[in-house]
Amino acid sequence: MTTTDKPPVRSGGMRAVGSTAVIKVLVMGLSGVLGILTSRVILHSFGTDAYAQYGLLSSFPTLLPFADLGIAAVVINEVAGSRAPRTDDRVRRTIVTALRILMVSGGIMVVVAGVITFFGWWPVLLGKGLVAGGNLTAGLCLVIFGIAVPLTVGQRILVGLKKTNVQVASQAIVAPFMLLVISALAMLAIPAGSSLSIVSYIGNALLSVLCLWIAARALSPQIGQAFRLVFKVRSYRSVAVLNLAWPMLVQTLAQPIAFQTDRILISHVGSSQDLSQYNLASQLFGLVLQTIAAAGVALWPIYAGHRAAGRIESPTRPTFWFLGGGLLVGGLLAVLSPWLVDFIAGGRIELPPLLLISFVAYVALQAAKYPIGMYMTDKAGLKFQVVPSLLMIPLNLGVSWLLIAPFGAAGPIIGSALTVLLLQVIPNLRYVSRDLARRRAEGRSAAPASAPVDPTAD
Repeated sequence: MTTTDKPPVRSGGMRAVGSTAVIKVLVMGLSGVLGILTSRVILHSFGTDAYAQYGLLSSFPTLLPFADLGIAAVVINEVAGSRAPRTDDRVRRTIVTALRILMVSGGIMVVVAGVITFFGWWPVLLGKGLVAGGNLTAGLCLVIFGIAVPLTVGQRILVGLKKTNVQVASQAIVAPFMLLVISALAMLAIPAGSSLSIVSYIGNALLSVLCLWIAARALSPQIGQAFRLVFKVRSYRSVAVLNLAWPMLVQTLAQPIAFQTDRILISHVGSSQDLSQYNLASQLFGLVLQTIAAAGVALWPIYAGHRAAGRIESPTRPTFWFLGGGLLVGGLLAVLSPWLVDFIAGGRIELPPLLLISFVAYVALQAAKYPIGMYMTDKAGLKFQVVPSLLMIPLNLGVSWLLIAPFGAAGPIIGSALTVLLLQVIPNLRYVSRDLARRRAEGRSAAPASAPVDPTAD
């Protein structure tokens, strides 16, 4: 059977994306309600300053996606492209390689956390958002994060197995755990205001353990064998991962610096009120962003599978669907935000209209970039994104820094929206258009003259 007469898979792919989005909405609905209750408990029991630090330190995971050193792209592509992932030795070697790399990465983070904490450098790095005792709390957060880094391979494997919906559903354990622990601290009147962020790191570590266990069952016996082989470096060699890992690593280094440093910038340049406003708006719109991200990542193994099968599938139509969905849901949240903010903060915090409008634009543009970005997860596509990713750092940091003074908490989001448009959406759309034209031309020249043309192939 040729690549032009295979049955269409578009509907199946969109069903996977749709089911992931639905599950994410349900999980985020639960997590959102519980997260709002958690924020209310923090604000009412521990104060605005404790809430500001909680939001600042809880953003560490978004600042450190590069902790996997780009190995996520290798694991997802290898698992998604394998016809027999349960028995494929290449898949097993890839998992072993990933575990080795992640163990080194996590260990380095633990050491770095210890050094920074010992010398008391966290207030210098993170600014005025830390309260008394925040130096030790920041260090403990990073230590827990580093210990859990190797466990995140399970989440990558689930995505590669096209079980993103399962990985998303597992996230439902984090919010109840956090609400339960923080509420218990408040009810017992334990003065833990400076240590609340640690709870979120423990919750996310539990999530990584759960996903690894689910992945081990789904891919049995690969993960169990991989853990037994991980320290047998000489007898069981690692696979080469640099060709995919380095461009992915550059992006995962650049994007958090460009987009996830807003709280740090506000902590240095703005006021505590600006930081609290940003934290609350980010929490609300983060529900939408995480739903979009989960649905978008579900496209990754689909496009990887298409590449392995020689199939051409354009991401153009999903891009417009994602853009429209982002505008619709983001706008609806902006309309509902006054009631949500009043319930959460009880008049302590208000979100300015400009901040809400800026977040809606940012959500829509982030949504638009996912389908084209997931199409560009092969070697050439990842390499193309390196230069724009590096340019995002000076552009977004510079613009955001300049806009904080005149626009407050909205300044960094305006800068982020402009950066996504100019250095992700526009250049990636141009790349995808050219790549589709090239692949179609190659397909026509390689196909026999009498072969029928499949109208679903593009």
